[in-house]
Amino acid sequence: MAENNLSAASVTANLKTRFVGQTVIYHPTLASTMDVAKREAHRGAREGTTIIADEQTAGRGRTKRVWVSPRGCLALSIILYPGMLYLPSLIMIASLAVVRSIEAVTGLKSQIKWPNDVIINGKKVCGILIESDVKGNKVGYAIIGIGVNVNLRLSDFPEIVPIATSLSDALGRDVSRLDLIRHLLVEIERLYVALSTGGPIYEEWQDSLITLGRMVQIKMGKTIYDGIAESVARDGSLLVRRSDGSLTKIVAGDVTLRDYPPEPAT
Repeated sequence: MAENNLSAASVTANLKTRFVGQTVIYHPTLASTMDVAKREAHRGAREGTTIIADEQTAGRGRTKRVWVSPRGCLALSIILYPGMLYLPSLIMIASLAVVRSIEAVTGLKSQIKWPNDVIINGKKVCGILIESDVKGNKVGYAIIGIGVNVNLRLSDFPEIVPIATSLSDALGRDVSRLDLIRHLLVEIERLYVALSTGGPIYEEWQDSLITLGRMVQIKMGKTIYDGIAESVARDGSLLVRRSDGSLTKIVAGDVTLRDYPPEPAT
C-alpha cells in the first residue's frame, strides 16, 4: 500500500538543499502537476518550488500522451529559471537524478532510454517531461516534470504490463515515496548547480544511455528513421547512422529499440 505520510512538511523537513524543494505545494489529487507549476511560475514562484500530487487524473507525457499516475506513484514538477545555455541539459540532470535516487533508495540499477525514459529490466519505470517558456534568447521558466511508477500494482493496469514496470514490482516490496522524493530533490539540485561549474553531467548521462550502439527506429510525425544510435551530442540530440552510411541528427522523436540484424553468412 502507498504510504499516507506525504505532505509539504514531510518533504521539506531538514531537506539538504538550498532551494530545490524548499517550497513545496502538495495536493492529494491534481489534474496535472505541470499545469499547477506553470501557473506558479507565471506568478513568480521562487526557483526550486516543487508541486507534488498523490494522484494525477490528467497527467501527460511527451507529445500530449496520457501518463498513468494513480495513487502509489510519484508525480512532481519543479520550477527552475535556467539560462538558455543550460536548457538542453535539464533532461540530462532529471534522468540522472532519477537513476541515482532509485539506486540510493532501492538498490535497483536503472538505465536511460533516449530521450526521456528511465528503464528497469527493459521496461519503463519513469517518464520525464521538460516544458519551458522561451522568448527570443531568454528563458522565462523551465519545468521538470517527473512521473515514477513507485508502488503501482501492474495487475490493475494489464494494458501496460508489456512495456512498463514499477519499483515495487522489480523489488518485490513497497518503496517509500517520501524517501525517493527527498533523494530526488537533493540530486536535482546537486546536478543543476554542477551545470554552472562544468561538472561531467553530459558524460555520466551518455554512459547511462541504454540506446547507444543499438538498432533503433525513430518516428518523428509521419517520418521514420532506421539505423544505429551511434552517439549523442552535447545538446542532447541523438546521432543515428543510417544504412547508407549517413549520420542523422535527431532532436526529438519516439524511439523503439531493435535487436541487431543477423550477421550475413560468410
